[in-house]
Amino acid sequence: MKFSDFKKNIDDGIKNSIVDNESSERLKNLEAILNVVNTINRSLILDDVLELVLKNAIRLSNSERGFIVLQNSTEELEFKLGLNHENETLPEQSFDVSTTVVEDVFHTGQSIFIEGAQSDATYDPTRSILKLDLQTILCSPLITNGKKIGVIYVDSKQLHKIKVREITGTFEILAGQAATAIRNAQLYDGQVSAYNALQEANAQLIKAERIVLKSSIDAEIGQSLQGLVHLALLETESLLRNIEKIQNEYENDSRIDDLVFDRLKLKSKVAVDSIRSIQKYAQVLLETSFTDVNKDNNDLNRTIQAVIKYLAPLKKFASVTFKTELNPLPLCNFDNKQIQHLLVHLITNSADANKNATIRIRSVEKENKNYVEIRDDGPGFPEKFKKNPAEAFNLVKEGYGLFLCKSIIDKHKGEIKINHIDEGALVEFWLPLNA
Repeated sequence: MKFSDFKKNIDDGIKNSIVDNESSERLKNLEAILNVVNTINRSLILDDVLELVLKNAIRLSNSERGFIVLQNSTEELEFKLGLNHENETLPEQSFDVSTTVVEDVFHTGQSIFIEGAQSDATYDPTRSILKLDLQTILCSPLITNGKKIGVIYVDSKQLHKIKVREITGTFEILAGQAATAIRNAQLYDGQVSAYNALQEANAQLIKAERIVLKSSIDAEIGQSLQGLVHLALLETESLLRNIEKIQNEYENDSRIDDLVFDRLKLKSKVAVDSIRSIQKYAQVLLETSFTDVNKDNNDLNRTIQAVIKYLAPLKKFASVTFKTELNPLPLCNFDNKQIQHLLVHLITNSADANKNATIRIRSVEKENKNYVEIRDDGPGFPEKFKKNPAEAFNLVKEGYGLFLCKSIIDKHKGEIKINHIDEGALVEFWLPLNA
């Protein structure tokens, strides 16, 4: 029953009922449920909703304790919360109730109300009911939109004369309204969990990519410095030799002050020493620029699927279509994070080239290697790479992206290359199975 219909029924009942003890008590219970439902519906936090539902179920049924069990992702009933009449949390170990009652209620979708449980042979009083000295049991399914999501259960050691038209009806109505609130909270909790997982995954990718980006920048700086420093060193050493040569040529010329030559040579030597120090730093920067490879036995197809899962919801890829042909692959040793970075770079390149791209990713095992092809329908690689495809991975000319991809594959003792196709771009890489 929808909340609006439920409230309308209560309002109509107040207007049309004959005021006697029985109807007055029923209306009082219904109004109490209305207040409870109003309170429950103010929250979408699952734990809060479960606690509110159970507290009020115990109070309205005058029970000593209660439990909520919900169906989990494997379709098994799972203990979620237990409380006593003083609102104290009960551990799962105390959920020692008749499993027959709970399972019957869930599977049949019908409520069960038992008075004098000690003498009711229907549910085997020789077991948990007898052991716990239970007298009164109320148990109703939690059903919303025709779907069973769990069970709410309360019991007491005191014998209560259950008024079927009031207490049982009230309990079932509460269970029905509670089921909707719990389901809404579950859906919200699922969305929050999915969002948090996506954010965490994105944060990890961004963090790792920053590390890789820093490494690639360090490599680029180191390599560029090596070239510049080498040139500066050659020129400075040449200048020093020329000064020495000129000094020798004019050593007998009284017009030339030797002090001038000495100062020039000193300055040149200081420059040479400084440049050589810079050269050493550049070499260290280049040698330490790349992160270490932490290989493990991984599933390459699963890594591909994970990257697509994390990239697809991002705004950049909103108009991109992913198509995969992932054939069975044996496990192989690779650094999962670094291969993720490689895939992110290659897929991002395709999206940058064509925001409406269709990106096809294919994996296959052949020749004792795991191959991956990434193909798009964008403008393709520049013409100059048709004659010399390896030039696309050159750091100086083409930036750090493809250079970084090649450095990652090289560390894995694999190979990466671009292939010429009539339309779009095709990049292929492989990883050895025995590396």
